Amino acid sequence: MGSRGRVTLQTIAREVGLSKYAVSRSLAGKSGVSEETRERIREMAVRLGYAKPAAQAGSNDIAVVFHDLDPVNSELYMQVQNGMQGEAQRLGMGLRVHWTHSARQLEDLARACAGLLLVGPHDRDAIAAATATGIPIVRFGWIDPLEQADQITGTDHEAGQAVIQYLINLGHRSIAYVSGAPGYRGRRERFYGAREIAESHPDVALHVMQFDEQGAFADAFRALKESGVRPTAFFCAHDGLALTVVSELLGQGYRIPDDVSVIGFGDFSPATQISPPLTTVRMEGQECGAVGLRLLLERIETPRRPGDPARRINIASRIIERRSAGPCKDMRISEDTAKSSR
Repeated sequence: MGSRGRVTLQTIAREVGLSKYAVSRSLAGKSGVSEETRERIREMAVRLGYAKPAAQAGSNDIAVVFHDLDPVNSELYMQVQNGMQGEAQRLGMGLRVHWTHSARQLEDLARACAGLLLVGPHDRDAIAAATATGIPIVRFGWIDPLEQADQITGTDHEAGQAVIQYLINLGHRSIAYVSGAPGYRGRRERFYGAREIAESHPDVALHVMQFDEQGAFADAFRALKESGVRPTAFFCAHDGLALTVVSELLGQGYRIPDDVSVIGFGDFSPATQISPPLTTVRMEGQECGAVGLRLLLERIETPRRPGDPARRINIASRIIERRSAGPCKDMRISEDTAKSSR
């Protein structure tokens, strides 16, 4: 092996099929690596004749920092964390997981690790300070237009398109988009996608329902009906909103999906705990976490050169069909009438 060049951590990692960071932590005696893996790495290092450098600067740790003041996305964040940790275990490496919104803590973590995964709406100045340290950073969440930052994200706009097309195919022509309180960018993106499809069908009307999420749906729905609008389907920007809509509609005597259809977004645990179970959009949080970690490791092993573009990786959502959405009542009546006339 010596005749082919110096044996490095990457050489050992390639031979044992693990990441360079798992090899580094193992040989440094750090946690996050099983004893079986540690022994396999040690044996390979000895066999290859690896000589540890006299001194190594910096840390080989990977840090994950979740924004801790975003309760709306808490279940999604846990899915992302599970995906990261599952991928880290597969690669034989450890992660340092933190929950904070402190700009100072974020900058300190950036200076003490080899790479950073940022999840949630962290302060712009804090992100700039962390970026200035020069370490690779992959972000989960919204970024500025054309911002040169590596990003893992879902497909909010595309999901909005898919849901409205799904409802149109079921015969719905009067659809309410329930976004709750304004201010969430993901909810706006879902609406933009929904509106794009609705506007391409002249006979489809898309109505926006915005309100304080603490029990104000009933008032918003009453105002909509008083204006002459009678939605046959509700596309809710979050599963939590969908649960409220289902509860209110059932309380008012509506049958779901016989009278109205309801679709949520997220596919969080309550979606299967209500009756009828909720048709919704799954966000694939675990896949986001795993892909984000792989991208960060790639950026650490092969750093971006000046002028290299940032990467955007979209993890496609999918519609999960359950029992809260069905054909439009008017469409069923027309079909029944057609059958009886034959």
